Amino acid sequence: MATDTLPDTEQTKTLLKEALIELLQERRPEFQEVLLEALEEVAFEKAIQAGRRDEFVSEDKIRAILEE
Repeated sequence: MATDTLPDTEQTKTLLKEALIELLQERRPEFQEVLLEALEEVAFEKAIQAGRRDEFVSEDKIRAILEE
């Protein structure tokens, strides 16, 4: 692919903004769902990282809590 056919940074920003605006206007529920899933993934990753610094819990203890 020739580099002269690639959009420059400003064109890319403009195209991305237009696409996001269109997405928000026309497909709001789907966009909200995707955004929520992404935020949940970030929160889940942070929880995993925090858990790795803490003391590990035995499988038996987890099962006991789940069976309550």
